[in-house]
Amino acid sequence: MKTRTLAVSALALALAAFAPPALAKDGKKAGTAVLMPADDLKWTDVPDFPGVQMAVLDGDPAKGAGHFLIKLKDGFVAPLHHHTSDHFATVLSGTLSFTVDGKETLLPAGSFFVFKGKKEHITKCVPGADCVLSVDVRGKWDVVPEGPQPMAGK
Repeated sequence: MKTRTLAVSALALALAAFAPPALAKDGKKAGTAVLMPADDLKWTDVPDFPGVQMAVLDGDPAKGAGHFLIKLKDGFVAPLHHHTSDHFATVLSGTLSFTVDGKETLLPAGSFFVFKGKKEHITKCVPGADCVLSVDVRGKWDVVPEGPQPMAGK
């Protein structure tokens, strides 16, 4: 009995793996695509954060989950803070410095990071080039300072 169940399961998996993609009612492949050339990005200044710009790619990070690019001016420093929502990001250009639990880590272009559970950190864009990040935030985007120091640009 186990052999027969295993064989049926394997056959079902094989068929699913090689089955044609789902088709919409009109016979075309279902799904969507968003293709956004760099020249079409709409960069806006982030209020109360001099030296920071954001280009929203999907969703509305001010209200909930979304994807966006964030640009930090070369030399930008955000003192100890946290974010309410978990987020995942890739450094696209520049070198980012994070201080977490007293330890500084440099993340050059191509690096990845995640902050979950309101983890406190200090963020810096190492002088020499602006830092651009691709961010996937799982809820409303915010920056919650942990001390009396205001966020500061270069």
